[in-house]
Amino acid sequence: MPHHTPLIATIVAGLSLAFVFGALAHRFRISPLVGYLVAGVIVGPFTPGYVADQELAQELAEMGVILLMFGVGLHFSLKDLLSVRKIAVPGALVQIAAATLMGMGLAWFRGWSPIAGFVFGLALSVASTVVLLRALEERRIVQTDRGRIAVGWLIVEDLAMVLALVMLPALAGALTAADAAPDLFNGWIKPLAITGAKVAGFVAFMLIVGRRVIPWVLHWTAHTGSRELFRLAVFAIALGVAFGAATLFDVSFALGAFFAGMILAESELSQRAAEETLPLRDAFAVLFFVSVGMLFNPLVVVEQPWSLAATVAVIVLGKSLAAFAIVRAFGHDNRTALTVSASLAQIGEFSFILATLGVGLKLMPEDARDLILGGAIISILLNPVIFGLALSRVKAAKAKAAPALPPVPEDSPTTALTEHVILVGYGRVGRAIAEGLDLGGRPFLVLEIGDAARARARDAGLEVLDGNAADPRILAAAGIADATHLIVAIPDGFEAGGVVQEARRCNPDIKIMARAHSDAEVEHLTRLGADDVVLGEQELADAMLKHLRAGDAAEPTAAEEVVPTAAARRKLILTDAEYALLAAVRETGMVAGQSVSQATLVEAAGRLVVIAPKKLDGAVQSLIAKDCLQRLDDHLLRVTELGVLQSAAAPEY
Repeated sequence: MPHHTPLIATIVAGLSLAFVFGALAHRFRISPLVGYLVAGVIVGPFTPGYVADQELAQELAEMGVILLMFGVGLHFSLKDLLSVRKIAVPGALVQIAAATLMGMGLAWFRGWSPIAGFVFGLALSVASTVVLLRALEERRIVQTDRGRIAVGWLIVEDLAMVLALVMLPALAGALTAADAAPDLFNGWIKPLAITGAKVAGFVAFMLIVGRRVIPWVLHWTAHTGSRELFRLAVFAIALGVAFGAATLFDVSFALGAFFAGMILAESELSQRAAEETLPLRDAFAVLFFVSVGMLFNPLVVVEQPWSLAATVAVIVLGKSLAAFAIVRAFGHDNRTALTVSASLAQIGEFSFILATLGVGLKLMPEDARDLILGGAIISILLNPVIFGLALSRVKAAKAKAAPALPPVPEDSPTTALTEHVILVGYGRVGRAIAEGLDLGGRPFLVLEIGDAARARARDAGLEVLDGNAADPRILAAAGIADATHLIVAIPDGFEAGGVVQEARRCNPDIKIMARAHSDAEVEHLTRLGADDVVLGEQELADAMLKHLRAGDAAEPTAAEEVVPTAAARRKLILTDAEYALLAAVRETGMVAGQSVSQATLVEAAGRLVVIAPKKLDGAVQSLIAKDCLQRLDDHLLRVTELGVLQSAAAPEY
């Protein structure tokens, strides 16, 4: 058996160099995607040294496209899109049109045909899913309103590109023969009708047959208890549907894989499928980016510097300014507009697929592909800088509008967190709150004056600041101007009043929660600016009555009926993950006493909010402890009356 084959050599060289350059990119706080592209350039035909087999690389890239599109479909959330549809749908479409027109203008200047300009502009109009989500996650703003708008915007862009990938091959003949004035029927109407019929047939087949067969196969495989078989089933579904779509219905691999992911996303096991297949999806995605890098001729930087600069300007400036203007026109503030525009100031995987398709169909020249690839690399390199400038501008504007804060003491560290929670006190109550915040993935820090408590918080891996929370300088160091919530967990309600009063003065918009032990303390804290005050004794009484109800199998008594009424008088302090689960209870119309599997509830919550399944599973245990859910067995839960009441207060996602 030979020890050197083109396939093995291509995979080894691609993955090894991708690791080296991806690690270097990560070291310099650049997206690893840039490293993967550079690895492709190194093993490509335009640089000296080893040259990988391009035909094999392209076939491996097709596998990468299938798994990339399968992942896009698997994470497609119609609910996320509908929640921001009023701005994301029209905004994304207008921005795509604006960027396409700008690209066509550059193409006209280069002397390309109108259709080449159209495909070129379309490739410049769509942002990279990988880069955008990573930028939002690093700044912990995925779950904010502006983060949801950016993600919804991206979903619309992705859907538009899926449509383009389907229609361009069908119309390629008419588009390339534009100078010969093709027959309207044979050149346009007939190809569109045939393609539409094939796509409709494929969609109907997937909705009628695939929607029943795919979840059944997945559930049957899951019940075998074999992780290997489950993982294999997911890959067989993704690749089989993509190949079947291309072979039987003559539609693209991309559309087939996207639909396979969408159908699979409806299953309760979709989250597990995503986790199990992630390593291989990532490996082939890396090979896809390496193969794209092999197509890039780095001499474009020297031979066409002004065209490359203009391409980058369209991506980074033109597209972003269009998005900023659109968001502002829809009545959103500068912070949201800057976040969305900075998120979209780059291009990535869909642009590469479209560029390769355009060149393959002879719709645009290879020079256009080189400009797209060069623009992608440069825009991805610039994106962290653009994001940082946008957020710093938002911070500066917010600081200017906020009340003046005293300077932070020179010997006091300051936090880099934004849109975070400040937890004052790390005693028994503070520790419990910190655990809940950490479980929900909420960014927070602890303000603690006691040495022992501060040491415990640091041992738990938390960010801790030392100082009196009633001191405005300490609050400034804790980022009070950028915080969303302040939780005062110290036991003395009257001492907490000073913290509440100072925090309210420093940030009039912050939400403040505090604890109290008497009605007088509740009144005192409320008067000084607390939004919610939890009365400890009342919560204890509620908990005891709940246990009484749980242990009594007789008919409901008057005492039991008091429980939800008393509990409903104030909201529980809940984490984002707990709120997501309760929102799922509300959205699915569950009633008190109804049972539901934990997997179903976690899946429903994951569709509403982007939170890791492990955190949602942990939040289930917290809601059981708070009597919002009851455990029936290893898999089954029951929604309590308190859970239904609290679900009404969960945010609208």
